[in-house]
Amino acid sequence: MIKWYLGTMGFSYKDWNGVFYPDGVPPRDYLAHYSTIFDAVELDSTFYGTPRPQYVERWAAVTPPEFTFCVKIPREITHDLRLMDAVEPMNEFLDTISLLGDKLGIILIQLPPDMTFAHIHKLAVFLRELPREFRYAVEFRHASWHQTATGQMLQNHQIGWVSTDYVYLPQRVYVTTDFIYIRWIGRHGQYETKDHERSDMTPKLEKWWEDIQARLEGVYSIYGFFNNDYAGHAPATCNRFKDVVGLPTTPTQPPQQRSLL
Repeated sequence: MIKWYLGTMGFSYKDWNGVFYPDGVPPRDYLAHYSTIFDAVELDSTFYGTPRPQYVERWAAVTPPEFTFCVKIPREITHDLRLMDAVEPMNEFLDTISLLGDKLGIILIQLPPDMTFAHIHKLAVFLRELPREFRYAVEFRHASWHQTATGQMLQNHQIGWVSTDYVYLPQRVYVTTDFIYIRWIGRHGQYETKDHERSDMTPKLEKWWEDIQARLEGVYSIYGFFNNDYAGHAPATCNRFKDVVGLPTTPTQPPQQRSLL
């Protein structure tokens, strides 16, 4: 049996008020409500810095026992230090984020767009130094990484290769360990508001599902997260993909709201 972890990239969006979060729900209660709809979230806020321990402890406290957090490592490590001399800030981040306990899922390493395959040795050294009690996945933003040697390196470290639905990059499923990690990103800024789906992505999602099914040998879990920029409203698109796969869904709109698509 495949274990699915599906949700959205982030959860704190003002455009979701009234269409995902009931009117009057304060921002501090967003995550608790979100976790009644989805069982996983990808935290983008950690990209901007290691969170305060009390924030991490509260995230864990307000979500159900089976809830899962995937977290992006700080850009200080990937974009500022560019993976060099990054052991100390990485360990600080891992020490803090480990306060999630059993709710901690995959740790996402998003490389900058200008980091190319020419830096593979730098990445290999960084991956070799990572503590093995955590699971990791790497997202490449430059097309030069999409070659066999990249997959072999990740397989050697048992680290996931993040598949992306993103401009200028191949849209296919990569399997380098026992889990699949997919990010449906879209073109940044293409929708002014994020309160409803603007595009029906069902045909594209069906193609993704076909590709996933062809690559399930040795895979035990699948992580997938949707950006608002993909179709206009990430919660609805996540449920749309669940429908494609045949997974149960929980309605994302408050009872008083009508469908906006």
